[in-house]
Amino acid sequence: MKAIRRFTVRPVLPEPLRPLSDLARNLRWSWHAGTRDLFRSVDPERWAAAGGDPVRLLGSVAAARLTELAADRDFLDRLGAAAADLDAYMTGERWYQAQTDRLPAAVAYFSPEFGITAALPQYSGGLGILAGDHLKAASDLGVPLVGVGLLYRHGYFRQTLSRDGWQQEHYPVLDPNELPLDQLKEADGTAAQVALALPGGRSLRARIWLAQVGRVPLLLLDSDIEENDLGERGVTDRLYGGGSEHRLLQEMLLGIGGVRAVRAYCALSGHPEPEVFHTNEGHAGFLGLERIAELRAEGLDFDAALEAVRAGTVFTTHTPVPAGIDRFDRELVARHFGPQAELPDLEVDRILRLGMETYPGGEPNLFNMAVMGLRLAQRANGVSLLHGNVSREMFAGLWPGFDAEEVPITSVTNGVHAPTWVAPEVYRLGARQIGAERAEEALSVGDSDRWDSVADIADQDIWELRRSLRELLVLEVRERLRASWRQRGAGTAELGWIDGVLDPDVLTIGFARRVPSYKRLTLMLRDRDRLMNLLLHPERPVQFVIAGKAHPADDGGKRLIQELVRFADDPRVRHRIVFLPDYGMAMAQKLYPGCDIWLNNPLRPLEACGTSGMKAALNGCLNLSVLDGWWDEWFQPDFGWAIPTADGAGTDPERRDDIEAAALYDLLEQRITPSFYERGRGGLPDRWIEMVRRTLSLLGPKVLAGRMVREYVERLYAPAARAHRALDPDSARALAAWKARVRSAWHGVTVDHVETSVTAATAELGTTLGLRVRVGLGDLGPDDVEVQAVSGRVDEEDRLTDAAAVPLKPVGSPDAEGRWMYEGPLSLDRTGPFGYTVRILPGHRLLASGAELGLLAVPSEDLAGAGLLMR
Repeated sequence: MKAIRRFTVRPVLPEPLRPLSDLARNLRWSWHAGTRDLFRSVDPERWAAAGGDPVRLLGSVAAARLTELAADRDFLDRLGAAAADLDAYMTGERWYQAQTDRLPAAVAYFSPEFGITAALPQYSGGLGILAGDHLKAASDLGVPLVGVGLLYRHGYFRQTLSRDGWQQEHYPVLDPNELPLDQLKEADGTAAQVALALPGGRSLRARIWLAQVGRVPLLLLDSDIEENDLGERGVTDRLYGGGSEHRLLQEMLLGIGGVRAVRAYCALSGHPEPEVFHTNEGHAGFLGLERIAELRAEGLDFDAALEAVRAGTVFTTHTPVPAGIDRFDRELVARHFGPQAELPDLEVDRILRLGMETYPGGEPNLFNMAVMGLRLAQRANGVSLLHGNVSREMFAGLWPGFDAEEVPITSVTNGVHAPTWVAPEVYRLGARQIGAERAEEALSVGDSDRWDSVADIADQDIWELRRSLRELLVLEVRERLRASWRQRGAGTAELGWIDGVLDPDVLTIGFARRVPSYKRLTLMLRDRDRLMNLLLHPERPVQFVIAGKAHPADDGGKRLIQELVRFADDPRVRHRIVFLPDYGMAMAQKLYPGCDIWLNNPLRPLEACGTSGMKAALNGCLNLSVLDGWWDEWFQPDFGWAIPTADGAGTDPERRDDIEAAALYDLLEQRITPSFYERGRGGLPDRWIEMVRRTLSLLGPKVLAGRMVREYVERLYAPAARAHRALDPDSARALAAWKARVRSAWHGVTVDHVETSVTAATAELGTTLGLRVRVGLGDLGPDDVEVQAVSGRVDEEDRLTDAAAVPLKPVGSPDAEGRWMYEGPLSLDRTGPFGYTVRILPGHRLLASGAELGLLAVPSEDLAGAGLLMR
C-alpha cells in the first residue's frame, strides 16, 4: 500500500544536545572533519547508513542513545568545542574583512546548479561542483556572498546499468523537509514566496528554501507548491530536463525570481543588499531584466537602467562551443514578456534585442542566453587562460572591428575547494608536518610557503600514504561493483570474482566525468590489443577505475558507456578495469585520492577548464592529460604528462583519435609505468615520489578555490562594485545619453592623415618616432574619444601581433575644416619586422573597456603604409 500523505518526523533533542541541530543545519560539516567526526561518534552504524548526512542521522538515532549522550561529559565537551568553533568561524574576521579597499557589501551569485554535498543532490557535473566550491571558498574567506539557485525535486538522476551495459535513469523524489534546508519565513511565520506572471493570466509561484553553506546563505526556489497548477508545479522538477518552454521557465524563475528572492531574504534577515550580481553561465541571465525593471520603477528609462545594471554585473561563461549555449525561439521569449506576461513595463523588442545574434552567421530568430549575458554585464570571463582565448574568438562578432584578443572577456582559472576534496589521510600528513591550523589555512586561503613544506616529508611517508589510499579505493570499488552487478541482475553466487578486482599494488588510473562525445570516454579502447597488454603486463600492469553519466537525451553518450562497460565485463580483464555507475560527489571523494594517474583526453580546445584533475592533484595524484583547460596553463614535466594532440584543421576526426590514442599508449608504456615500478636504492620509486611531491608543492596553491575567489574579488567584484557606486541615477542617465550620442555621430569619425618623424624603411632599436595624426570627429569632441597608436610585430600579411596601444594627445584647436591634430611618441622597442597603425575609440571614464561600444575608426586602405623594418 502507498501512503496518501507523507510527514517528516524530526527528533526532539535533549537540551544539552541542542547544538547538534545547529551543527547539522550548517553545511560546513561537509568540509569540516572535526564536525563529521563528532556526528560519526553519535552512532557509527547509523552514520554510515545515513551516507554521512547529519540530518538523516539525527532523524534515525534511537531516543535511548540521545539520552545516553546527553549525560556523557566527554561527548558534551566535544559538542561544546564544535559549537564554539562554528560560532567563531561564522562571526570572526577572515581574509575579506582584513582588506583595506572598500569591497562590495555583498555579492549575489546565481547558478542553475550547486554541488555542496552528496546530501543535497542539486548538481549534474562540473558547473555545479564549481559553484559549490565557489560558495565554500567564499565562506572560508569571509566574502559576503548570497547564492541563488533552484531546488529540483528529482535532482539530476541516479544512474544504473542494464545487464547489457545500457545506462538507465532513475529520479528519486527529494523531500526538502528531509534535506539540510530551512524555509525562509515572513515576519508573521508564513512561507516567503516569489511569483512570476505567465501568459494567459496564470502565475508561477515558488517558495524559498535556505541552505546555510558556512557563512554563505544559499537560496533555492521550489515551484512544487499547492498554490501552483500542475504544470507550474513541475517547473523545478528536474535539472536540465523538459522541453524548450520548460527550460525557459526554469531560467526565468532562476533569474527574475532569484533577484526577488534575494530582495526578500535581505529584507527579512538584515543581510546587506548586493552591490554586484554574478551570473554563473547564461542560465540566470534574466536577472538583469528584473534589475532593469526595478530601476524603471524608480524613474530611470530603459537605457539608463541598462547602464546601471551592467556596471554591477559579472558574467562567467563555461562554454567553449556555441552548441552548449541555451538558445530559445524569439517568439517563445516574446510570449513570456510584456503587458500580458512578466515584466510588463519593459518593451519586448528591447528585451529581444539583448539576445539577438547580430554577428555574421548568427540566427536572427533565436534568443541567445550567453549573448544576453554579455550585453547585460560590463565584466565577463572564461574559466581558464585557454578558455578565455576561445571565448574571445567565439564571441568576437559582438565587437566588430576588434581583434579577438581585445574582446572584453578576461579569464579567471577555476579552482577547487581543498577542504572538501583532500582526503583526511592527506590532511593528517600535512597537519603533522606544519600543524593543524596552518594546514587548514593553506588549504582554504593558499600560501605557497606552507605548501613548500611538502619538500620535508619523507619519501617513505609519501609512498605509504599513496599505497594506503589506493587500498581504500580498492575496497570501495569492490563494494560498489558488487552493488552494481546485483542491480544488473546477478546473483551472489556469480560474484565471487569481485573479491579479486583491482590490486592495491598496481598503478591505478582514474577517469570520471560527464560523457559527452568530446570528452572521449572510449579513446582508451582505440587499440584494444595494446590496452589489454597494458592491463595484463606481467611486470608493470595498470588498472582503470572509470565512471560518468551521459545526459538522459544523449544516446550517443550512452553508447559510449555501453561500449566501455562491455569491454570491462570481459572475464580476461574485468579484474583490471571497472566502470562504476552513479558517479557523484560521494564517489569522487574516494576516487581522486586513490588513483595514481588522473586521465583526461578531450578534444582540444573543448574543455573549458576540467577541474577533476585539480582535485586529484591535491591528493598527490599525477595528471595525464591533453593540453586543454587548466592543464594547458600549468602543465610542467615535473608533475605530469601531456598527451600530444593532432588538432590541425585538416585532420580527419577518426585519424585524430587514432594518433592521440597511440600517443596515450606510448606514454603509458614507455614513460609512466617504468617510473611507477622502477625502484631506487631504498626500494622506493624515487622518480615517482618526487613527481608527487612537486604536484603537491607547485600545483597545490594554484588549484585552490580560495585563489580563484580572491581573483574574482580583486579583479571583478571590486571593480564592479566601484562602477555600481559611480552609476547613480544622474550618472546612469548621462552615460546612456553619451553612448546614444556617440553611436549616432560615429559615422563622422575618421583618421585622415598620419605622418612620422622617420620616413626610412629601417630604424634602430630604441628609436622614438614622433607621430602626428589628423582626425575628423564630426559632431564629437576630444573628450568623447581616445586616439591611439597601436604598434607591434607584423606578420607576412602586415597584421600586427603582440600589439600595444598608447594614447595620443590633441594639439591646439580644430582647423578650418573641423579636423583635430593629435601627437605622441612611439618607441621602437623590438627588433624585426615592426609596424604601427592609428585608431580612434570612444572614450569615457565610466567605460570598463575601449571596446565596450564595439565602435572603432581606423585609417582607410590608401593611408595604410608598410611597417618599419628594424635591425
